[in-house]
Amino acid sequence: MIPVQAGLPRPLGATATHKGVNFALQSRDATRVEVAFYAPDGTERTRFALPECTGDVWHGLVALHEAGPGTEYAFFVDGPDDPAKGLRFAPTTPLVDPYAREFLAGPPPRARVIDPRFDWNGDRSPAVPWRDTLIYELHVKGFTARHPQVPEPLRGKYLGLAAPAVTRHLTRLGVTAVELLPCQAFLSEATLTARGFVNYWGYNPIAWFAPAPQYAIADPTAEFKTMVKALHAAGIEVILDVVFNHTAEGNEQGPTLSLRGIDNGAYYRLDPRDPRYYENLTGCGNTVNCEDPTVRALILDCLRYWVEEMHVDGFRFDLATVLARTAHGFDPAAPLLAALRADPVLAYAKLIAEPWDVGFGGYQLGRFPSGWSEWNDRYRDAMRGFWRGDPGRIGEFAERFAGSSDLFRHGGRRPTASVNFVTAHDGFTLHDLVAYNDRHNEANLEDNADGHTNNLSWNCGVEGPTDDPAVNALRMRQMKNFVATLLLSQGVPMLLAGDEFARTQHGNNNAYCQDDEIAWVDWSLLAAHADLAAFVAALVQIRATHREFRRDTFFKGTPQRAGGKDVTWLHREGREMQQADWLDPEQRALGAWLRRGDGSGGLLVLVNASAEPVEFALPAVPSSLWRRLVDTATEPFDAPWGAAADRYPLAARSLALLER
Repeated sequence: MIPVQAGLPRPLGATATHKGVNFALQSRDATRVEVAFYAPDGTERTRFALPECTGDVWHGLVALHEAGPGTEYAFFVDGPDDPAKGLRFAPTTPLVDPYAREFLAGPPPRARVIDPRFDWNGDRSPAVPWRDTLIYELHVKGFTARHPQVPEPLRGKYLGLAAPAVTRHLTRLGVTAVELLPCQAFLSEATLTARGFVNYWGYNPIAWFAPAPQYAIADPTAEFKTMVKALHAAGIEVILDVVFNHTAEGNEQGPTLSLRGIDNGAYYRLDPRDPRYYENLTGCGNTVNCEDPTVRALILDCLRYWVEEMHVDGFRFDLATVLARTAHGFDPAAPLLAALRADPVLAYAKLIAEPWDVGFGGYQLGRFPSGWSEWNDRYRDAMRGFWRGDPGRIGEFAERFAGSSDLFRHGGRRPTASVNFVTAHDGFTLHDLVAYNDRHNEANLEDNADGHTNNLSWNCGVEGPTDDPAVNALRMRQMKNFVATLLLSQGVPMLLAGDEFARTQHGNNNAYCQDDEIAWVDWSLLAAHADLAAFVAALVQIRATHREFRRDTFFKGTPQRAGGKDVTWLHREGREMQQADWLDPEQRALGAWLRRGDGSGGLLVLVNASAEPVEFALPAVPSSLWRRLVDTATEPFDAPWGAAADRYPLAARSLALLER
């Protein structure tokens, strides 16, 4: 039997058929392509040259007696080695298939042919509208590594997220979507492994189609699908944090693992003055060249795979400005962004941009096209500064609270274009935001020089842990202030995993290399801070039952058909805010009076970031019997209050929500 026949140029990668496995690899400058097969211990057992080249795709069908599901393989690609021209072929180096569905770290790094069959049993996306979405950002391993109700073999794994105890917690909290830190197969940088660390967060990809094997017990693809199926059954969408801006191959001194040895000049942005070097717009050594049609096709194929085969509901794009870079800089009409929205499979996936990279002109918040949502770091900074008590923050607080129309109103975009967050994986946790003034990253062994310095945090008077009950009470109130503000703001709220029960990283604001108890969620804190978790869940429920906090359109601030304004900004004296009030740097109290469209009543959000209590004058409206829904200074959370009073006693550093 002939072991290798011509096969087909599509699909790219390794495709198991009833006749064998079809291998196809695209390389415009290659002169020869071989596929090598490996034993489980990593020793090469045989290899074959791909016999045909259609256009720039090399392909061949390897017979069943040589290859099938479970076969481990790598490519060897021959061609000119001329770095001065951007050509870096290395014919003796095994290369990972860019379309690999399963990745093996090696040695050598290689891929495995998969059997894609899986019983989805009617699984469907929850398809939660953007306005109703609550995102919960988590790390697959860190979320369950210490979870006492997850069976020990499943802790830190995809199957751990499928455990009933986990889905119960998420649904009780009201989460509608989990945003998973990178699950595309990744490697740790040599500089980290030399210090005994790993790339814990996973922002160093090597195989974009392959689920990270670190989070699997035996079969990464099947176990990832099982996780998605369980989360969907609980009504929870799955959003992947994807990294298409750089790869683990690093700069010109980095290892040749895949794309560099396949088609270096196509896949990477090279310095036009000297193609030996890479443009480093990511801070990671290289930058993926999304201008090239081959690269765009690869990324689109990959995203379609995660949606169609893995049932993922959306993506958060790390350093997304790279996706839309052209020779002239960022372009919101760049071909890749246009193709994403034109693609029938991806058109309804949730697309979230981290709207910056580290290159010139890289900060592009608010400039992505309609259909995208964006991480809004200006929301984060405005709310942190306001609740810290910084002067002159009242105007930006109102703008961000109202959905950041100054950033997103153009092009028919909506408040849901803003993904609002106070904390994320990169930076302090919520607890640490109110317990530390400074970063404490000594455990990273970088002389505490890594991580953000401008954290806009406030330790409430004591750095780190304290037994002072007054300080601890203030910290709890501040955490509630942040959560309440986040969940009552227009836009899409995102919570960081464990913030609902005061998870701490002990002041480490850059735990990217800490695969240990610094970064893992400590579930014992759930019992210790059950009141905070209950507060968060109650706020989520209030948001879910009051459309005023989940608008599809921006506030107009002008009288509506029913007679009142949709939002009125109130001074502590009860009158409408005037220009001089907005410009007063000492103004730290504000009211937002949200009127219902039918004129039947409304909701009043009162905030006071000052160190002194405020007697807040309430709006003079007919039948003004007010019911308190939230007060971050009142214990317990549901303490009754209802009055026809004309003033509300707003404690220092507190937020209240009243309903008429």
